[in-house]
Amino acid sequence: MKIAYTGLNLPEGKIKYNDEIFVSLAEKFQPAKLSPYYFEFLPGDYESADIIAIADEHVLDLLILDMEKIEGRLSRTEDPSEKEALKKCLSQLDDQKPICDLFLNNSERAIVNALGPMSFKPTLVSKDTSPDANAVCRDGMEKAGMMFFYTIGKQEVHAWLVEKDTDAVTCAGKIHSDLARGFIKAELVSFEDIMTVHNMQDARSKGLTKLVDRDYIIPANSILEIRFNV
Repeated sequence: MKIAYTGLNLPEGKIKYNDEIFVSLAEKFQPAKLSPYYFEFLPGDYESADIIAIADEHVLDLLILDMEKIEGRLSRTEDPSEKEALKKCLSQLDDQKPICDLFLNNSERAIVNALGPMSFKPTLVSKDTSPDANAVCRDGMEKAGMMFFYTIGKQEVHAWLVEKDTDAVTCAGKIHSDLARGFIKAELVSFEDIMTVHNMQDARSKGLTKLVDRDYIIPANSILEIRFNV
């Protein structure tokens, strides 16, 4: 994920996320290859970012951009539903709060998403101008509604970032398109349980794993093994 920032002392470029679960899995399985997750920090590049992190004293600079965009659209639209949604956003911005913190129903979200105001992206406003980069990643991921699942083995331990409430077949496709195309079942075990056994086979023999279908919602921090045939 890309995090745009303004007014904060953060490192530019890619940083390895310090993920305690990933570290524990890596220490346990000692794989040949480690694939942790990397976030990317971009100074001021709101357009291409997934998340925005901004100092409290600079937040108006961001919100004014959205005000101008929404006021411009309000002056042109004749749609009453759109007008109502945009007026709600404008009121939020007048209170110096990002739009992402405003409750919108699904139809309102669709209207606002089509316009694409910057602060509709998950926006973290910080009073501390030197925040911990790892905490910014963690808080941004949480605000964006994202989570990790993991694949493990002697060859590789890999952290995968997906949206919360992602189903098994979508997680499979995140690993490789062939796994989604030929999906049969996903076998999963919790992080807590895998740490009590030697490997997936051991977890399986102790009844700690669960076989699920393609539409099963994968819980955060699950360890996944995909059964497929292509």
